[in-house]
Amino acid sequence: MSHAIQTADLDWQLVDGIDVPVSKQFGDVYFSKDNGLLETRHVFLNGNELSTRLADLKPFAYFCVGETGFGTGLNILALWQLWQQVRPDNQSHLHAISVEKFPLSRADLVRALNAWPELKPLADQLISQYPMPIAGCHRLSFPEERFSLDLWLGDAHDVFPVIEKTAPVNAWFLDGFAPSCNPDMWEENVLNNIVRLSEIGTTFASFSVAGVLKRGLKQHGISISRPRGFGHKREMLKAIWNPVEENKDSETALEQEITQKKTEPDLERPTRPRQIAVIGAGIAGLSTAWAFTQRGHQVTIYDQSAPLSGGSGNPLALLNPKLCPVEQSAEHLMTVAWQHALIHYQKFKAFRSIQVNQLALKNPEQLLGLADEYPTEILAAQSAADQEIQTEFPALKLLAAGAVSPHQLRDEILQHPLIQYKQAKISHIEAAEQPELFADQQSLGKFDHIVVCTARDTQQFFEHYPVLKPIRGQVSWVNNQDQPLHQDTAYSYGGYCMQLNPEQLILGASFYPGRDDAEVLIEDHVHNYELIHSVFPEYAQLLPSTETWQGRAAVRAQSQDYFPLLGKMKADEEIYSFAGLGSKGFLFAPLCSEILAAQILGETCPAPSNLLKKLDVTRFQKKVKAKKPYFKPQN
Repeated sequence: MSHAIQTADLDWQLVDGIDVPVSKQFGDVYFSKDNGLLETRHVFLNGNELSTRLADLKPFAYFCVGETGFGTGLNILALWQLWQQVRPDNQSHLHAISVEKFPLSRADLVRALNAWPELKPLADQLISQYPMPIAGCHRLSFPEERFSLDLWLGDAHDVFPVIEKTAPVNAWFLDGFAPSCNPDMWEENVLNNIVRLSEIGTTFASFSVAGVLKRGLKQHGISISRPRGFGHKREMLKAIWNPVEENKDSETALEQEITQKKTEPDLERPTRPRQIAVIGAGIAGLSTAWAFTQRGHQVTIYDQSAPLSGGSGNPLALLNPKLCPVEQSAEHLMTVAWQHALIHYQKFKAFRSIQVNQLALKNPEQLLGLADEYPTEILAAQSAADQEIQTEFPALKLLAAGAVSPHQLRDEILQHPLIQYKQAKISHIEAAEQPELFADQQSLGKFDHIVVCTARDTQQFFEHYPVLKPIRGQVSWVNNQDQPLHQDTAYSYGGYCMQLNPEQLILGASFYPGRDDAEVLIEDHVHNYELIHSVFPEYAQLLPSTETWQGRAAVRAQSQDYFPLLGKMKADEEIYSFAGLGSKGFLFAPLCSEILAAQILGETCPAPSNLLKKLDVTRFQKKVKAKKPYFKPQN
């Protein structure tokens, strides 16, 4: 799907004191020289009648706006500004989807948006989360505003077909450069997918009334009008997908009616906060709870021991992805999840930004070659001589990484007023319209949705659950106050090491598939020592004896194909699974929990359809007819 993203190549024209960006790729301006903001309001906001539609949203309603060209972000910021002015105080949510093949660099974006001082408070928030120029979906979330944006970087021909329709788009901004300058944006493949992502009642607006656009919409039965355009433009396009009129018996009308029926939503969204139970208080459960609270829903977390008592409870978590070749980046889970995790964790005090030196132990040319594929602000190749610690190995320096303090993160999440934590050992779940939780024979209540986040124990709640294999891992920490490493740098070499705090080095981790013991063992300390000694022998010899080391061992749950297990086991029951994160829990959990919340609540997913299929918990299922999908485990 993806290729290396090329940022926009711009010229600038000074018009009435405003810097107007002009695309060299397409030979067209990004916004009207008359007044781009007024044109946006006239064409896209008024053309879709958004003032009224947004103001009339019911409690917890979800409204989605799609856009065919992000450009400077002016349309999105104008939409956001309107949302601030008219949104009802009822937990309704506005979401936008936008596609951009040639994103502006951050510096060019700042320069372009300086033209609109009244938008600056919103522009600053947008710029703070503006993504790195890597293909794929980038979710920008502003929960205090009840507003979010999925910015898909890539060619519209590649992007629109892989957007999963988990929620229809309610209004479209058909923007992008003029059809004469950018004909690819307006071709049949793109318009067909725009319609696929829509439903009866969806509206469309565009500054263009080109024949290719009108014909493309009309062939799907979409009604078009051409009111007066902005400024000197005589016309603009305004359209709506109306139901097929009754008493039409032509074959074409019948086909349209069938198509339209398929796009109608199956269920109306509840107009109240949903009650959600999360079983398990590891990083999967905590992230899931957080995702729902950001949407105003109430969550009760249950754990049989204590939060972070399992595999997520190490003293430090390192966000250290192995990036893929750049042409695979849009659908590569580790690459996509890493970008999402960096933005997500920055909202917490538990996060600190660091860099990771990934030592090239094997195939150094292949690993170091990634630095030439990715933007310079993401990766850099380093020789052995450039390392802080003496070593014989060159390294790929990941400039955008991070570390998370799990227990501090736990405390921040559990302080949320919509989250309640209870210690209880869940014995079974009774599936019903509202599933019910039990601890032994005592009911803990009924819930709208239940999410099981209990790693290997998840299989006790489901029949025919995919196999999760145990993996034992132990981390070690040791005093190194006499030779501390830089606080902002970690090292990855099969194992890893970095400063846990100013006085202690944390390193690890042992990796033993098939073992489920969790005692701290001296032999695992020795293993971790040998790992660091193999790459930094002189530094390792300065460390105290392993007999003085401290550590923590835990068992992680890994799926057969190394992808997490996400979603419903049965389509007609509101019971979900989120497990199988292996040793990448803190990396995968933020994105996976966003996907799960979107699937449960009927929102757009921030991931392409192929990746969603790889995460689907039912991907291993054989067609087995089971009488009871849930059962009470034997004590």
